[in-house]
Amino acid sequence: MSTTIACIGSGNMGRALMRGAAGIIGGEHLGFTDVDKPKAAEAAKALGAGVFASNIEAVQKGDFVFLAVKPQALPGVLQEIKGAVKERGALHKPVTLVSMAAGFSISRISAELECPGQPVIRIMPNTPALISQGMIVLAAAAEVGEDRIAELERLLANSGQVDRLEEKYLDAVTGLSGSGPAFGYIFIEALADGGVRAGLPRDKALAYAAQTVLGAAAMVKETGRHPGELKDMVASPGGTTIAGIAALEQAGFRGIVMNAVDAAFRRSVELG
Repeated sequence: MSTTIACIGSGNMGRALMRGAAGIIGGEHLGFTDVDKPKAAEAAKALGAGVFASNIEAVQKGDFVFLAVKPQALPGVLQEIKGAVKERGALHKPVTLVSMAAGFSISRISAELECPGQPVIRIMPNTPALISQGMIVLAAAAEVGEDRIAELERLLANSGQVDRLEEKYLDAVTGLSGSGPAFGYIFIEALADGGVRAGLPRDKALAYAAQTVLGAAAMVKETGRHPGELKDMVASPGGTTIAGIAALEQAGFRGIVMNAVDAAFRRSVELG
């Protein structure tokens, strides 16, 4: 029997993950629900998916229910669906909830639902999932069987790289790979601005900057070599690169990036 996925929320991240899943099980096995009904309908139409009348219906009919809402909205959603979640449990057909809300622990979600032992999986994806290049980290409650975790990994595989990690690390993951794309975009923009400052046309500078960062990331992944070693391969004695690196170091570039990740991490903890 095919898996049915219900997605509560139809924003960018929910759409991205559902698009990936549609490529595996087909859009006809997916459904959206959202307070913005036209938005849910639009997301569903794009994938050949359905629209649930309410969040409660989503819980009643989904095998996996993705909670694709902001942390601030999650408590209200959990209060709304807790009756339906309990009913599924009483029928010995528990729904597996998949939350992507930063900071919300599995234990807090279960407590909000007043449903100890509820199967909950937390994931932290990032926006490159929109082009199947995401980093998706998951942590599962003890009550979730290996078969369910493996099935979720299969459903997420089209959206990017999937990895399992202990839940205690998910706030750090949020600060790094969850928020990291935004930091990367700022760096690419700044790199392009530097090219424009040096005289390059804007479109060329942006294209070169994006490809340069993409290539550098691929070198780290594909060679398995430490970034410092790869950096040293570019920095010739007395050359242009080491002069640029010196300017980055003088401005405290490493510390600034580390502080950005730490600030995002701490905010994730606060949200929980």
